[in-house]
Amino acid sequence: MSANWFDRAIASVAPRAAARRVLARQAFETLTRGYDGAARGRRTEGWRAPGSSADTEIGVAGALLRDRMRDLVRNNPHAAKAVAVLVNNIIGAGIMPRAASGEEALDRKVDALFERWTADCDADGQLDFYGLQTLICREMVEAGEVLVRRRMRRVSDGLPVPLQLQVLEADFLDATKSGALGAGRLVQGIEFDPVGKRRAYWLHAEHPGDAYGALQNGLQSRPVPATEIAHVYEKQRTQARGVPWGAPVIRSLRDLDDYEVAELVRKKTEACVTAIVFGDDEAQQGIAPSVVDADGNRVEQFEPGLIAYARGGKDIRFNQPSATGGYGEYKRASLHTISAGFRVPYELLTGDLSQVNYSSIRAGLVEFRRQIDAVQWQLFIPMFCAPVWRWFTEAAWAAGQIPSPIVPVEWSPPKFEAVDPQKDAMANLLSIRSGTMTLAEVIARQGRNPDAVLAEIAATNAKLDALGLVLDSDPRRVTKTGSAQISDPANDEPAADADNDPAQADQQD
Repeated sequence: MSANWFDRAIASVAPRAAARRVLARQAFETLTRGYDGAARGRRTEGWRAPGSSADTEIGVAGALLRDRMRDLVRNNPHAAKAVAVLVNNIIGAGIMPRAASGEEALDRKVDALFERWTADCDADGQLDFYGLQTLICREMVEAGEVLVRRRMRRVSDGLPVPLQLQVLEADFLDATKSGALGAGRLVQGIEFDPVGKRRAYWLHAEHPGDAYGALQNGLQSRPVPATEIAHVYEKQRTQARGVPWGAPVIRSLRDLDDYEVAELVRKKTEACVTAIVFGDDEAQQGIAPSVVDADGNRVEQFEPGLIAYARGGKDIRFNQPSATGGYGEYKRASLHTISAGFRVPYELLTGDLSQVNYSSIRAGLVEFRRQIDAVQWQLFIPMFCAPVWRWFTEAAWAAGQIPSPIVPVEWSPPKFEAVDPQKDAMANLLSIRSGTMTLAEVIARQGRNPDAVLAEIAATNAKLDALGLVLDSDPRRVTKTGSAQISDPANDEPAADADNDPAQADQQD
């Protein structure tokens, strides 16, 4: 900041005082600067922005947000579709594990044991492990959080591994349990020790919303060790519990519902009145129409094809319902807002592809898939898949089926369907040839077990060799020019080039 003429005048007689004056004015102007978003005034009047903690805010609004979102998913098609799109992309056919201890025999044994256990892992006896993943992910998105409880079983129960999983809705957590508890504390049913580690979950024996359960057991709750619970939710702040993913657009969904109902009622009302008979006196035309039935009784409801008679009516005017201007634009704009709130592309939420081309939909899907990838690896796998694998290996070790309670694991989320399969396949091929990606990584990205796929390829090649068949897809038969060669299985010497010998080419599949 430069000095003004008055500062220079003071400096001529008192330089030190002039310097202090300039510095003080500069400090004052610095204090008056700030963010426009933090300004107070007429434009920001009514903007509530309390500095409360995430747990305080969720404690007040969490249950109501959960109930309203469930109601919207039950009755609003856009909310139901948004939840379905997120679950289908996060889980798909299932996030599959693969033992990675480095000991081939142990890995095969653990994988086979887990595969048998998946069919019987549901405590309700209805879903397999991958079906439970879908249910848990749906609860996480729709209700904001879900609990999975470890249920140990007896060896005599006949399960491949004496372990099952019980899925509990967030309502089972006793939200009234909050406050100090010895040296620790309780936050909405979750008990923390003095260092902030989760120690227990206070759970109701029955769902509080179940009439029979509430009458039988009241609203009593008891602590369950945190080691027995997998709590799955999205942490947006350092909160103890989650909120529905669609919370930012709950009001928008409701407003769109109300708008569509109002518009539908208006159109029905207009369509009911076919014509109105008016009198020849201008003063009588302002009188409300009176509708009577065959007996002369007054009728006060609209029906299709209704003709209303004004008093002294002698003229008839047919009703012409007005067009609904801007309805499509308003709905499209509302759905864009809703899709942004759910973090789902508009095209996937609505199925409307009229405004996109190949490049735009591919660019939009790239960003969406990056988000799904983050949810899979940073949320769902650490919060659910990893604890379940640890419970499984511990139970299998305790039952004497594997030699160690700790077995490293690799997870394979479902693959994303290619928008252009040929280009994606060529990109994978170039990555393998350039050494930036292994064949096992490419297979794992397809949602399959690389060891199983390679073993299947080896078995297929052996069977083809035994039958004397040669396929163009067999990499052992490809020349430097890219054409297939046929060799004699007896001495494995290449014969004629199939591209140049029609007789040999006929033998190809």
